[in-house]
Amino acid sequence: MNKQELISQVADSTGLSRGDALRAVEAVFDTISGALKRGDEVRLVGFGTFTCSRRKASTGRNPRTGEPMQIKESTQPKFKAGKGLKDSVNA
Repeated sequence: MNKQELISQVADSTGLSRGDALRAVEAVFDTISGALKRGDEVRLVGFGTFTCSRRKASTGRNPRTGEPMQIKESTQPKFKAGKGLKDSVNA
């Protein structure tokens, strides 16, 4: 499922217009992204938890040339599925 299919499903299941569903989905994504940028954790009970973790700078190798290269420090978003989501997928 891609983003447009998600918006269509939200519109169908809620009775919202496609434009309203688009704004609702975008608002959820923007809210989660904003919270992660601030360093907050987003915990949706029964669904999962969005967090960020720091990745240290390291030295890697260019796969094409084999030359060493510096990999910058970065922040990685992570998602851990909750029990409700795991149970619904495995039912």
